[in-house]
Amino acid sequence: MEPKDSKQALRRNVIVKRKATTITERRQAGEALARGIDALPLPRQQRTVATFLSMGSEIETRPLLHALAEQGYRILLPRLGSGLDIGWGEYSDLPLEDLGMHRPQEPSGDTLPADALAQAGLVLLPALLVDIHGTRLGRGGGWYDRALAHCAPGTPMVAICWPWEVARTDLPRERHDIPVTGTFTPLGYSPIAYPQA
Repeated sequence: MEPKDSKQALRRNVIVKRKATTITERRQAGEALARGIDALPLPRQQRTVATFLSMGSEIETRPLLHALAEQGYRILLPRLGSGLDIGWGEYSDLPLEDLGMHRPQEPSGDTLPADALAQAGLVLLPALLVDIHGTRLGRGGGWYDRALAHCAPGTPMVAICWPWEVARTDLPRERHDIPVTGTFTPLGYSPIAYPQA
């Protein structure tokens, strides 16, 4: 089976399991993430964190956003723009824009360019699966693989996922896949010791 076909099969299986979670379970998982932020490799000087607004069956990330904001971090959130354009917006007290049920909400302020991600001292990104080498399986659009190319060298990239989505076997990997450096689940943060080169 080709890596692309194998990834599609894995995505289907993960999404079925995710859809079995309840709103309460997703909210409680998000609250656990918020309580665990001190274990993350939070930037001490470059106090900008890039993360995302959850949607659908993803772990609820709003408690995490609130916890980061309370600690004084500037928070960048994706702005998808048209198609798969890369852009960022700042999370603030401004209302979020609702762009429809198949898109996450976005900040309503100015759209920052793709290279704004270089200002982030930590990137928290969604994942369906992550293996022990840091190979991350996303939703398949390639948005984050393009976005992560703008990170400053050495920036920690941590995947948020459910505990059962940390794979014990190697995931299919393609040339454009950028490995993450850790996972963050409701059980806590785990660095990946040997990300693939």
